[in-house]
Amino acid sequence: MDLEVDTLIHEMGAGQMEVNFLHGDPLDLADRVFYFKRTLREAALRHKMYATFMAKPMSNEPGSAMHIHQSVVDRHTGRNIFSNLDGSPTEAFRHYIGGLQKYMPAAMAFFAPYVNSYRRLVRNSGAPINIRWGRDNRTVGIRVPRSPPEARRVENRVVGADANPYVATAVTLACGYLGMTEKIEPTAESDGSAYNSQRELPRSLSDALQNLVNARALGSVLGERFVTVYRLVKELEYDEFMKVISSWEREHLLLHV
Repeated sequence: MDLEVDTLIHEMGAGQMEVNFLHGDPLDLADRVFYFKRTLREAALRHKMYATFMAKPMSNEPGSAMHIHQSVVDRHTGRNIFSNLDGSPTEAFRHYIGGLQKYMPAAMAFFAPYVNSYRRLVRNSGAPINIRWGRDNRTVGIRVPRSPPEARRVENRVVGADANPYVATAVTLACGYLGMTEKIEPTAESDGSAYNSQRELPRSLSDALQNLVNARALGSVLGERFVTVYRLVKELEYDEFMKVISSWEREHLLLHV
């Protein structure tokens, strides 16, 4: 498989790299991300190093994300349905954002699938804490990059680097699809820092799994059996995590309570 990488640059964190893939078919891109992660791990091992895609591997460093840029094209004309012929945003564009805003909180167990995932989603860290949207605003959960009309797209900034690329992509598209079919209007655009706004994303995997219980609309698109089995597996993982006593608990509680 040819891994078509657009850019490879150093990010804010220690030893943290940003990799951008060229846009294309969502399934093909999920394949590329899957193979890239495994190729990179193997290459690192050959040089006696480790590559990690853990969402928050170090306490005082920024976490790692897997931002998903999406646009939707007409299957017959190939035209971006997010832009009118005069270049203005379409209703589908607004409704797509509205769908992301409505359903992403319920889908968080797919975007942040591990207990560690939620340590990344904190204020003033380069990661979102809510599902506000804005143009070229990197503090929101849903960003609209600056682009010409034919390249108008929406960026899901919530997804962690630890997420499954196939699942995260499918669920993101499902949220947008529901927005278009239900004609959901988005909130007003966020101009300033979204960190000053209320937190709208769950703070833990436990909270996210509880949200998923009531996500019936997502089940209608993704398959109710898939959503149920995924949730049950993650609940078992969380139960195993709760059996482990952390060093923080021993340090602060063992001799002080």
